[in-house]
Amino acid sequence: MSDRIFASTTAATGTDGAMAQAVRAALCHLPGVDQAGSAHLVGLLSDMAIMSLLALSAYLMLLVGRVSFGQQAFFGVGAYGAGVMTAMFNLPLPLGLLFGMALGALCSWLLALPTMRLSGLNYAVATLAFGEMARIGLSWWHWQVQTPDGPVGPAGLEGFRDIRWLLENDLAPEVYLLITLAVLAGVLALLIWNERTRLGVGLRMIGQDDLLTASQGVPVQRLRLLASAGAGALAALGGGLYAHRTTYIEPALFDPMLGVHAVGYALLGGLGTALGPLLGVVLDLGLLDASRILPGWRMVIFGGLVALFLRWRPRGLLDEVLVHRISQAFGRWLRPNRTESSSSSQRAPGERVT
Repeated sequence: MSDRIFASTTAATGTDGAMAQAVRAALCHLPGVDQAGSAHLVGLLSDMAIMSLLALSAYLMLLVGRVSFGQQAFFGVGAYGAGVMTAMFNLPLPLGLLFGMALGALCSWLLALPTMRLSGLNYAVATLAFGEMARIGLSWWHWQVQTPDGPVGPAGLEGFRDIRWLLENDLAPEVYLLITLAVLAGVLALLIWNERTRLGVGLRMIGQDDLLTASQGVPVQRLRLLASAGAGALAALGGGLYAHRTTYIEPALFDPMLGVHAVGYALLGGLGTALGPLLGVVLDLGLLDASRILPGWRMVIFGGLVALFLRWRPRGLLDEVLVHRISQAFGRWLRPNRTESSSSSQRAPGERVT
């Protein structure tokens, strides 16, 4: 991720309502967190939730055996699309986010069609080239409308200012954090539930061996198109949330390093579960960036970790083997409890346990 994307912008602020005060008070109970620290923590947690959506989009592509360095393009498309809907057409935020997701899914699907037969390095380079084409295209886009406060809309290299839906609706950053976390929780629940369906199993089969999967009658190309559209929608959703949190976006924010970080988060956290990319985000933003351990060396440390994991744990920390062992251990822990509860319910009243 470019260091600018979550460092050079100011979050929108709204009314200091009861819910915002409750969130701030809860954060102040954490060790070493005061009022100023709670405001910083709100911004950090919002950034981590948004980046988690982008990391999940890269994770979805990796599941089907595709390394995409172009997810930042759909992140930017979603940011601009949602911003246009709320700032220029005065639509509610949910509709703006849905429009951005639809636009991101469409762009990703259109990219997947001509690149369907590519794989490995060829596919990665194609997505990287598309990401740069999208960034250059956004830098050429000029479309503004007049409002009582002046012109609003994309202005090329000068970016897109005054995406003020949060300010106009008096939504505090703490409340927006809860909304962002709720969206992330819903996406996670959907992905984890999908793991147990035929669709989820088919996606993992494609990532392991697409030729063998096709021989089993699984529609490989159709599922890859579906995964690409879903990944584009997830990245666009994160972009839309980001645009409204910061109120300002510009094409330079969606550079190739943003896509590289998204892939790195998924590879570092693990591909065995949808929780893996979140672990990668926590390790980078939550540990290396927020704690300021070895300032100036964060990118070097993160890159070194990814390189080491590619050598020793190519499927990440939470790979399929570890996730299976954890689920087995959890099942063994639950089984005695269930047996004990069922046996106790079958005893007659007053019967003694021998």
